[in-house]
Amino acid sequence: MAGLAESLRNIWKIEELRRRILYTLGLLIVYRIGSYVTLPGVDAAVLAEVNANRDPNDIFGFIDLFVGGAFTQAGIFALGIMPYITASIIIQLLGAVLPSIQKLQREGEEGRRKITQWTRYGTVGITALQSIGYAINLQYGATGQAVVIGPTFFMITTVIVLTAGTVFVMWLGERITENGIGNGISLIITASIIAFFPQALFNEFELKANFFIFLLEIAAFTLVTAFIVLVSSGTRRIPVQYAKRVVGRKVYGGATQYLPIRVNAAGVMPIIFAQAIMFVPATVAQFFPESAFWQQFGGWFTDIFGLGYSLIFFFICVFFTYFYTAIAVNPKEMADTMKRQGGFVPGIRPGKQTSEFIDNILTRVTLPGAIFLGFVAIMPALAAQAGVTPGFATFFGGTSLLIMVQVTLDTLQQIESHLLMRHYDGFMKGGRVRGRRM
Repeated sequence: MAGLAESLRNIWKIEELRRRILYTLGLLIVYRIGSYVTLPGVDAAVLAEVNANRDPNDIFGFIDLFVGGAFTQAGIFALGIMPYITASIIIQLLGAVLPSIQKLQREGEEGRRKITQWTRYGTVGITALQSIGYAINLQYGATGQAVVIGPTFFMITTVIVLTAGTVFVMWLGERITENGIGNGISLIITASIIAFFPQALFNEFELKANFFIFLLEIAAFTLVTAFIVLVSSGTRRIPVQYAKRVVGRKVYGGATQYLPIRVNAAGVMPIIFAQAIMFVPATVAQFFPESAFWQQFGGWFTDIFGLGYSLIFFFICVFFTYFYTAIAVNPKEMADTMKRQGGFVPGIRPGKQTSEFIDNILTRVTLPGAIFLGFVAIMPALAAQAGVTPGFATFFGGTSLLIMVQVTLDTLQQIESHLLMRHYDGFMKGGRVRGRRM
């Protein structure tokens, strides 16, 4: 505790770090306030009465988890940042097949700027389409009595306000990334998830007649969290030998260093991508409220604790883990950089053979990482089958817990780097925060 208090004092001493943290907290507060602003033409009191009789554990309640309650409350941020995630998925999928986008990805900062701009345009289009489905569901679903203005005018205002709200949330995320402590989009999603955690924990405590069972659930929750931290921080180290160079009277190189290959190199993005894909059928079904086929098809994807939903979710997570790892980690570029710096893997020729060696290790290491992500994704369904209440089960692994753990680790690493640059001890003196090597 003394070390933690000292680290917190060090954070407050560094003016830039203090400013970035306060700036981030300020924008997150703005986002949370906006989640409670109701759409024009919706009677909030009537909507609250309707929602009181709704099952909070259906697919809409699960979507609500990622937007901090704005979805069921018909807030201006009802669609949150998920359209941006969907647009990112589409752009990255196109990047795997279109040479023009692949070229932009290799052009450095200028290429990334163009891809980001295309992602923004895609976000606007996707949000406009999803807001139409949201407005239709709000008008003609169980919440129709809460809409107090004409259908045409309500449709127009809802599309405009929801699209503007998502663009504003996207802007908040970019500002946090640039001027805050980084990971803006992930921090916004995390803030939405954490907002539900205290109530879910309190409800679990109230509904459990046996306090010992509640303690067992908390212990299991802690073990799952520790396992996620362990795997997320795990790496496979490849030894790299650097040749000696004599510059004047000094000798450089000759030491053995290590190239870390993370078990979960893709981070939290695959499970976010997979979750966005799983939302698509239910979203499409909103456009056809009178179609029995679409309602049945969309309803099959609303049972988030069902066997079919869990199996599909598992395999999509495994696929996106390999897909995102292939995009995020480039063995050829790593081998070329190593060769230019005079480094080589002992027993492996520099260049193509080194690239193939790194690629083989990456493929093997990614397999347990992909299975791990898939298993974590279906943990809520397993917890619900074991008797955990559905509200708390959504935090028992799954997208919510993985995002919270991964974003917390990344945020700690960001803060740690600021502390180390100014010769302060970070949170983990033993080097347990990923990337710390002291």
